[in-house]
Amino acid sequence: MIYHVLMVCLGNICRSPLAEGLLQSKVNPEKVFVDSAGTGGFHVGDAPDPRSIAVARKYGLNIEKQRCRKFQIPDFQNFDVIYVMDKTNYDTVIALAQNDTDTQKVKLLLEEADLLEKQVPDPYYDEEDGFEQVYHLIDLACDAIAKKL
Repeated sequence: MIYHVLMVCLGNICRSPLAEGLLQSKVNPEKVFVDSAGTGGFHVGDAPDPRSIAVARKYGLNIEKQRCRKFQIPDFQNFDVIYVMDKTNYDTVIALAQNDTDTQKVKLLLEEADLLEKQVPDPYYDEEDGFEQVYHLIDLACDAIAKKL
């Protein structure tokens, strides 16, 4: 049986593509399927932000082929766990939950890491250093998730 993990942020161009790529690089693809989505449909069909692509490439990951999609209610049935990047995304996803089973699948990504910070900041309006910081936060959480899986 394959375990299905979904990474969610607002636009699915900055944080969740990094999270998808990072977790994919740390797990066996025959046992764990990783995808990403955004709560907003602003960038559907687009590649990740060039700054996310660049920081991923800097650390040996290629996320260029990913394409943005919007989170949808069937994702609750299609995924075993849904990791969101911040409280706003959490609230948006929880509002779409149909039952307690759906609600229990939704978690803040950084709750998996032993960090004081529990929300991945949105680097979209930052310079490149914001993407660097976000990459490392997500990397720590994905290490913890990969160890659990």
